[in-house]
Amino acid sequence: MRRLWLLFAQTVTVGLALWFIVTTLKPEWTGGMHGGRLTKSPVPMFEAPVNLTPAQNSYREAAKRAMPAVVNIFTTKGTRQPKHPFMDDPLFRRFFGDQQEEKQFSLGSGVIVSPKGYVLTNNHVIETADEIEVALADGRKAVAKMVGSDPETDLAVVKIDLPNLPAITLGHADQAQVGDVVLAIGNPFGVGQTVTMGIVSAMGRNHLGINTFENFIQTDAAINPGNSGGALIDANGNLLGINTAIYSRSGGSLGIGFAIPVTTIKSVMESIIASGQVIRGWIGVEPQDITPELAENFGLSRKNGAIIAGVLKGGPADKAGIKPGDILIAVDGKPVNDTTEMLNLIAQLTPGEKSKMTVLRKTQEATLDVVVGKRPRPRSTEREEE
Repeated sequence: MRRLWLLFAQTVTVGLALWFIVTTLKPEWTGGMHGGRLTKSPVPMFEAPVNLTPAQNSYREAAKRAMPAVVNIFTTKGTRQPKHPFMDDPLFRRFFGDQQEEKQFSLGSGVIVSPKGYVLTNNHVIETADEIEVALADGRKAVAKMVGSDPETDLAVVKIDLPNLPAITLGHADQAQVGDVVLAIGNPFGVGQTVTMGIVSAMGRNHLGINTFENFIQTDAAINPGNSGGALIDANGNLLGINTAIYSRSGGSLGIGFAIPVTTIKSVMESIIASGQVIRGWIGVEPQDITPELAENFGLSRKNGAIIAGVLKGGPADKAGIKPGDILIAVDGKPVNDTTEMLNLIAQLTPGEKSKMTVLRKTQEATLDVVVGKRPRPRSTEREEE
């Protein structure tokens, strides 16, 4: 009996060992049995990652396409301290030296818009600079020459002389819509080229008091000091605008940034490259929007148009018979809803040519022929980096 028990025990032990080995190395041989029951393969706790195309989960291709064309712009301005009254004394200069010139440095961004070396940036980035240096993403640097600027749209064009320059592709800002994904590329705070992402928050923003001619793209893509002049691109890497300003109480990004659309950029840039400046029409008036209060106080029957608050003596409007108090309601048949539309319509006119302008004087409409003048260039004013 003892020998039979020993043989049984050895047989059971060998069987359990074989079972353990099979269930460990080849569990499928057991038919998925666990604890005497057939079970399905265990369900994973997380879904396995799906290999999506870059267009679905990344904007790397858009950034890769546009980043080489976005440059850093370094400007230098020489300043002198007020002259000390003793500086005319040779003995004083011998001991204390001649008056030293101090240099101020500032940083901004720009976009290469042509393989010929034309770089677009903001006017306020370079307007007071004595020297302008452009640094490319590939490490190359070049001294830039001023081509021209337009303070009223805050745009400027400089030129560098380097071979094989990467130029950005212009997009279609007129097709952009609120909610479209956009990327902002620049050099915020001098940390190096940076890409931030957001959406188009609004189109056609104006009456902000930033520029004379305003038609901004508003975005929540992070824009900070140093981003000025950098690119706002679409999800395909095409240029939609030039980042120019932010709304901020602290100096940092609060998610409200403004970019000059490519529709404005193209016309201004072409004019600057062709003639060094932008030539616009001008009639010599001071316009004012019709507010509900003004309409009520003056008994106006309409709330659209631009009130002529003042007329420059001897200017085009004065010569044509336009008077203070007139309401300009149309320019060459195109309706005027407010002062912004009025400025834009008149700016598009060709100096020296006649334009028909319709005004409302008291209750009577009159159409006057105005010989358009050339809009004077505004005085250069220093502006702080946003």
